[in-house]
Amino acid sequence: MSRDIAIHTWPGSYYINSEKRWENGTLSLTRTMVRFVSNQSKESLASFRLSRIMEIKMESSSFIFSTLTVLEEGNVKHWFGSLKPNRVVVYNVLEHFWREHLLSPTSEARGAECQPSKGRELINLVAGAQRRLEDTGRVLSHQGEQFDNMMQGLEKIDSDLGVADKLLSELESPPWWPFGKLPWKIQQEAKAEDAARAAAAAAASAARGSSRNKVIVSIPAVVSKGGDSDLKPGCLVVLVSSLEVRDTNCQLLHRFERNEVDEIRVHSPFEITVRQRFIGKPDICYKFLSAKMPEAMSVLEIQYKKKVEFTSEYTAFKATPLSSPCDKEGTSLNEGLLQKCQETELPVEVAAGELSQLQVQVLQPSVSQAEAQELKQMLMQLKNLALEAETELERQDEVLDVLTSSTDRATMNIEKNTCRMKRLL
Repeated sequence: MSRDIAIHTWPGSYYINSEKRWENGTLSLTRTMVRFVSNQSKESLASFRLSRIMEIKMESSSFIFSTLTVLEEGNVKHWFGSLKPNRVVVYNVLEHFWREHLLSPTSEARGAECQPSKGRELINLVAGAQRRLEDTGRVLSHQGEQFDNMMQGLEKIDSDLGVADKLLSELESPPWWPFGKLPWKIQQEAKAEDAARAAAAAAASAARGSSRNKVIVSIPAVVSKGGDSDLKPGCLVVLVSSLEVRDTNCQLLHRFERNEVDEIRVHSPFEITVRQRFIGKPDICYKFLSAKMPEAMSVLEIQYKKKVEFTSEYTAFKATPLSSPCDKEGTSLNEGLLQKCQETELPVEVAAGELSQLQVQVLQPSVSQAEAQELKQMLMQLKNLALEAETELERQDEVLDVLTSSTDRATMNIEKNTCRMKRLL
C-alpha cells in the first residue's frame, strides 16, 4: 500500500502565521503524514509526520473559533479552521491514527534491512500449517454433510414410525371409539414430547452460544453510522458468528449476525463499510476507520469472502508501491547503524567460540517488519480457521448426541410397536 495516498481528506482553512491570514485548502491524512494543500496555489502549506506530533487539541478564543491545533516538535503550532463536516470528526480521526502510530512498534527506530530467508522460512512454516488446517476443515465439512444425511434418514424413520403408531392406535381402540387414540392419552404424550424437545433445544443453544461468541479479533476504530459527519471513537469486534460495533466504554452499539451482513465495501486498507439491506425501510450501514484494519481484513476476507467488495480507491492504494521498505526516518537510522558497524574494528585474535557468536550477531538479523506483518495476518487467519473448526466440531458433537438419542428413541418405538403388534395377533 502507498503511504502517499490520502486515507481521508477534509476541506478547511489553514492559518499562515507569517502572512497573518487564512488560506482555504484541503487537509489530508496519509499513513504517516498530515498535509494541507492550498486550493489556489496547489502548494503544500503544511506537511509533518505523525511521529513528530506532540499534541492535538480543539481550541477557540475570542478571535479564532472552532479551530483544531496540532503542536509539532520544535514548538511549531499549526492552526486549522472551517473544517467540514466538523472539527470533532477530524480530531477523532487524527487522534486515532496518531495514537496508533505511536503505539506501533514501527513508529520507533526501524531495524536495518534484514535477510529475507529467516522470515520467509517462518512464513512457509505457517503457510504449511494453514494448508493442513484447511484440509482438516474440508474433511470436517464433508463429515458434517454425512451427519446431516443421517439426520434426514432418521427423521424419515421417525415419520414412518409415527404413521405406524397411528395405525396401531386405531387397531387398539375400543369399538365404541373409532377415532384412534383416546384424548387423554394424546395430551399426555404431547406434553412429554414437548418437554423433551424443549430440554434438548435449551442444551443445544447453550452449547452453540458458548462457541459462537468467541472473539477472533478486536481493533480500535473510528465508527460512524451512515456518513462521515458523526465519526466517534469505538471498536470493531469480529466474532465467530457475528460482527459487533462498540463504543469506547465497550457498550454494544450494534450487532451484525453473520447471515445479516449483505456487503462489506473496502474503500482503503484502513476504511470499510458494513451494510445490512432491508426491503421497505432504510439499510443499516456502519463505517469504520482504523489504523489496524489490515488485521481485521485478514479475517473478514475468509469469513465473508463472497460479500467483500473492493472499490477503485482500494485498487489505487494497492497499485502504488512503497518507495522503499522503510520510510526516511528508518532509512537514516539504518545508515547510521551501518556506519557504526563499519567503524567498529574487530580484534585480530578471537577465539573460535567468540568468533562464531560474533558472526551469529552480525550475520543473523531479525525478521523484517513486512514479514512480521505478513506472519501476523497469517496467524490471525489460522486463529479464524481453528475457531471455525472448533465450532464445526461442537456442532457435530451436538448432532451426534441428537443421533444417539434419536436412534435410541427409534429403537424403543420399534420394540414397542412390535410388542403391540404381537398383542393384536
